[in-house]
Amino acid sequence: MKSTQKRTLLVVASILLVAWALVTIIPMYWMLVGSVQDTTMSASFKPQMIPEQLSLSPYERFFAKTDAWRWLYNSLLISVILTVTNVFFASLAGYAFAKLKFPGSQAVFWVLLGTMMIPAQVTLIPLYILMVNVFDLGDTYTAIILPAAVSVGNIFLMKQFMSTLPTSLIHAARIDACSEFGIFWKVILPMAKPGIAVLAIFTFVASWNEFFWPFLITNSNEMRTIQVGLASFVFAESTDFGAMMAGATIGALPMIILFFSLQRYFLQGITIGAVKG
Repeated sequence: MKSTQKRTLLVVASILLVAWALVTIIPMYWMLVGSVQDTTMSASFKPQMIPEQLSLSPYERFFAKTDAWRWLYNSLLISVILTVTNVFFASLAGYAFAKLKFPGSQAVFWVLLGTMMIPAQVTLIPLYILMVNVFDLGDTYTAIILPAAVSVGNIFLMKQFMSTLPTSLIHAARIDACSEFGIFWKVILPMAKPGIAVLAIFTFVASWNEFFWPFLITNSNEMRTIQVGLASFVFAESTDFGAMMAGATIGALPMIILFFSLQRYFLQGITIGAVKG
């Protein structure tokens, strides 16, 4: 009887999961289909889920009407820099909180965690005033990158992961007169490669998909990222939905490829933060 109930629950759960997966895939499918058919069909009230005629003209129009290559370059540059800075600084801070004992370490760590409770929207206006009026960095790469050079969430992630690493190797390196940075570079980083990989992937994806802060801090078309550029791809007379969906597909394609090629690291990231430190 129990085995029958378990099978029934498993079947029901599988059906629900498949149905939910289909619901989440439909917008992505429609984006892809809309990017290879006529604009009038993309904006139709009764869209064709299976297009009768395929065309690459929306992609041609997207690249012809926009600075798409510049937007992609900006997104790639910003995402790479933020990934490098977050990996370096978050790993350093995670090592310090996990393995070094210094006065006030727990207090500082809990203060940092407390900042995660503050909604990002609360700090946007003060941060904008600081970047534009005080530092005069408006519409620059520095203004986009500096506030996100390292995040508390990434520090917490690395602290939790590094808490699982053996401390005996650190003591052995200190006996061999290795400096603290040498221990971090030669001992900790090689052992922390799985956690660093998860951190790098999550940071790159978040940076690539970031919209609101680049939208707020940039003014010129040359400084826009692909996400901000797509939001501005609206004309006074009409909107070219086909070209817009082509741009959205191009913007989403790197993340889709990244996810399916490195999905085991995404799954790993779900459990790293749950390790008791």
